[in-house]
Amino acid sequence: MARRALLVVNRLSRSGDADLTSAIGCLKSAGLEVLPFGIDDPKDIPKLIRAHRCRIDMVVVGGGDGTMNAACEAILELGVPMAILPLGTANDLARTLGIPSDMEGACAVAANGIRHRIDLGRANDKHFFNVASIGLSVAVARLIDPETKRRWGAAGYALTVLKALREHRPFRARIRCDGRFVQLHSIQIAVGNGRHYGGGLTVAADAAIDDHQLDLYSIGPASLARLILVAPALRTGRHGEFPFVHLLRGRRIEIETRRPLPVNTDGEVTTRTPVVFQILPAALEVIVPPAFVEASGEANAAAE
Repeated sequence: MARRALLVVNRLSRSGDADLTSAIGCLKSAGLEVLPFGIDDPKDIPKLIRAHRCRIDMVVVGGGDGTMNAACEAILELGVPMAILPLGTANDLARTLGIPSDMEGACAVAANGIRHRIDLGRANDKHFFNVASIGLSVAVARLIDPETKRRWGAAGYALTVLKALREHRPFRARIRCDGRFVQLHSIQIAVGNGRHYGGGLTVAADAAIDDHQLDLYSIGPASLARLILVAPALRTGRHGEFPFVHLLRGRRIEIETRRPLPVNTDGEVTTRTPVVFQILPAALEVIVPPAFVEASGEANAAAE
């Protein structure tokens, strides 16, 4: 019997208005029975998935990281695997998992890839794939608009960061990580479950979405010149080499701030401090290229 795939595409994502005829054809030619739906509001995705819970064997989600996050809760409930068509601006989850950026390649992985379990992060009661953050990135998420993302792509984030730096104020945070306690003065705290975020930035040089760990970094107040110097290191994950960057790793991280601050998960503000971050090991099954599983196995063996 053919596997039944619910295909959900966010038409408002950067490439979500593309003709999906080829995608549907590719999935069907690989032996999938496809139920295609286009949506204009990611908030409709959970209801759509739950409405077809008895008719599907997998969910193929087309959109950006916010779209993937919107689908997460319902897919967890169903216990079916998720495949990804990266149609957004940053597509960091797809980048982390090695999903091809072109439609044909992504569809090939969705139809013929390997099922692999990945971790999820949780900030209070909200799950996230890539990263949760407090501070500068929240200001960036609020300032960047859909037109900037559609027109400039990932470069739009860099332009918005410069604008946010002029308006953002540092904050003090009390952090408990697996029993260790630190107090920090910060402009940005990020807690990563996956490897990539923000259009290709790297949480940590050795971060992985299946290592059962959360990686935290905090950037302290610094001059614009010094922050510009750290920017290239954020792409490689070597930002911990700078003296004003603090790193932590653990399975449970609690953060308190003097006043409640918004917390961004996968690009959307979903909760506020005080916040408890937890890792949910091997929580969700995704469809990935064989090369990702091979690389993941080698990395885990090296860590042991």
